[in-house]
Amino acid sequence: MLLLALSPVAAPVRAQDAGAHADTQRPDNDFYCGERRLGQWFYCSKPKAPEKQSPAAPQASAADRMAAITRELNELKAKAILDPTEDNVIAYVRFQREQLDRASTFSDTWQRALWQNPDLDYTLQRPVNTVGKRAWLDNRKADRNAVLTNLGQRYGLFYFYAQSCGACDIFAPILRSVADSHRMAVMAVSMDGGPSRDFPNYVVDTGQRSRMGVPGNETPALVLFDTATKRAIPVGFGILSGDEIMDRIFMLTNTKVGSDF
Repeated sequence: MLLLALSPVAAPVRAQDAGAHADTQRPDNDFYCGERRLGQWFYCSKPKAPEKQSPAAPQASAADRMAAITRELNELKAKAILDPTEDNVIAYVRFQREQLDRASTFSDTWQRALWQNPDLDYTLQRPVNTVGKRAWLDNRKADRNAVLTNLGQRYGLFYFYAQSCGACDIFAPILRSVADSHRMAVMAVSMDGGPSRDFPNYVVDTGQRSRMGVPGNETPALVLFDTATKRAIPVGFGILSGDEIMDRIFMLTNTKVGSDF
């Protein structure tokens, strides 16, 4: 009975002592957690240090990759030329063929993309096939002629020539035909004082050209003059065909820069 009476008292004491002993142990105590193996406790499991991840190597840009391909191709080519063994030539040809295949794939993808995205297809603005190009040229010519017919109300032409200029003898009748067909006034200006067979009502240059800001003394020279803005617009120098004269005047007066190409 005495033993039974003492037992409940002794047990808490041992448990308390054990708890006190456990409190004095550090989680990294090998004797307590390892050698004695008194169970698995949270402080006996050492947390693993996080693994350090090495920074990912930066990827080369597309431009750098292209430059590397070009360098390798040039190197293989130089090697095949300087040391034309069969292996060197084959290595160069194989690598070159790989790049040709890559270019062919790009070209094919480009073409398919244009077919399926009409906003990217420039040939819709200026056709290149025979039928489309002919229709585009006919429409453009009709628009050009309609504009030039009424252009004489605002614009006039200055024609700088010289009697000693052989090219002027060829160009003058062409200009005369264009001016007459579209009712445009032409003022012929002689740079050397000599007459013109196609423009008998000429004047001699007394500084008109320099005052208009037309560079050089080349002849023939054709200049479009805007009576509304008092601005001189050089059309061209040398011999021009009738279509060239009309196209240039049309572009200079009725199209914005970059819109016709």
